[in-house]
Amino acid sequence: MSERRTVDRAATAAGQALSARAGTTAVVDAHGIGAFLPAALARHGVDTVHVCSDTPDLQMAGRAQGDFAVEIRHRGDVAATARALREHGVGFVIAGTESGVLLADRLSAELGTPGNGMSRPAARRDKYEMAAAVREAGLATASCIATSSPEELTRWARDRDDWPVVLKPRASAGTDNVRFCRSEEELRAAFAAVTAATDRYGGSNATVVAQEFLRGDEYFVNTVSRGGAHHMVEVWRYHKSPVDGDRPMYDYEEPVPPDDPAVRTVVPYVLSVLDALEIRNGAAHTEVVLTARGPVLVECAARAGGSHAPAVVSAFLGTDQLDCMARAIAHPEDLAEGRLPRYRPRSHLRYVTLINPYEQAVLSKEHLAAVRALGSFVDLVLTLPEGAPLPRTVDLFTSPGYLYLASADAATVEADYRRLRDLERNGLYEVAVSGRPASLPERDTQKGTRIP
Repeated sequence: MSERRTVDRAATAAGQALSARAGTTAVVDAHGIGAFLPAALARHGVDTVHVCSDTPDLQMAGRAQGDFAVEIRHRGDVAATARALREHGVGFVIAGTESGVLLADRLSAELGTPGNGMSRPAARRDKYEMAAAVREAGLATASCIATSSPEELTRWARDRDDWPVVLKPRASAGTDNVRFCRSEEELRAAFAAVTAATDRYGGSNATVVAQEFLRGDEYFVNTVSRGGAHHMVEVWRYHKSPVDGDRPMYDYEEPVPPDDPAVRTVVPYVLSVLDALEIRNGAAHTEVVLTARGPVLVECAARAGGSHAPAVVSAFLGTDQLDCMARAIAHPEDLAEGRLPRYRPRSHLRYVTLINPYEQAVLSKEHLAAVRALGSFVDLVLTLPEGAPLPRTVDLFTSPGYLYLASADAATVEADYRRLRDLERNGLYEVAVSGRPASLPERDTQKGTRIP
């Protein structure tokens, strides 16, 4: 398999990797999934230092950070921050969440510690540069354009004449301001809305990226890399549905068995994407659509994937990305020699995103008890405390939280999922002010992302 090819190619560098073991690891912006990194690293004997970037982390606002004995605040001077990290014996730097990706790369380069390639670092954040780097490596990509001109945008779309068109900021995360446009009029309106807004990290959306809509099932692949060798941790299939008219929303996702034919097709492509983006040391979360012409990149993030709860994933898949990453940092030979664990789904597991359809609401404690009473219920994670006012869900960052359902019987999981969505329409959210609910996703019999 292509993963074996990549490991074999890098195994000759195992001696070099062994000499680069990290005594202390710096985590840049340990929010969200990054908050679990200190514990994962500690289990493998690695101390951690937290670096707070100078990027406003709006994506993970309000979420707890990991438990760090040492915290260093970056104030724009990479050399000064690197000096502080040297004083603490830092031998490895990793991004905790998306806002830390570029700084983690720059600090690794300044320190001379194992990091990612620096010939084109912007390609790991800028969606247009990312597509260009992958295309130049000879891999399939979506037709796209980056522009600050609504006229150029509409000409491009008119010439292609293939609707819908996907519009998004050049550098953000999740479904922030991602829009499906079905006409030139909608495209111009979406352009105006996106360029008038800032991204999740306070950056200006002076230009936008427009892409062809990819038709097919959408997957994400979580990986870890060390010394240029890659290890595939897990593959999941996304199910998305539109909310707020033209915005794709994460509905639920499920792990794909490793012997599924889609895995054998998607994973080699993803590992080649990692090479094209020079992701050599660290975690990555790569999203692709399996189209009629094969896998095509949606985007690749040079950090651990999303908001999954590592303990739940490990319990049901036999491993998780953060533990694999910690092992690869502490014992790089385990990855180089192919000894990291491979995932094996132990039951039907489903990760479901909560979707609040009301303009202003609060979670009902009574109905939350009904959610926890579902027969396949495993765990519930709320992004805001019970009783806190909730915005209407229009993207991932306005979701109230997520939960896991699992059972040996797939029909039980499906029935409980339907019951959850019914609860969301009927009492889970107590309306704080008058208002009609927006639509919740209807169950789609087709896999993958639905065209709105």
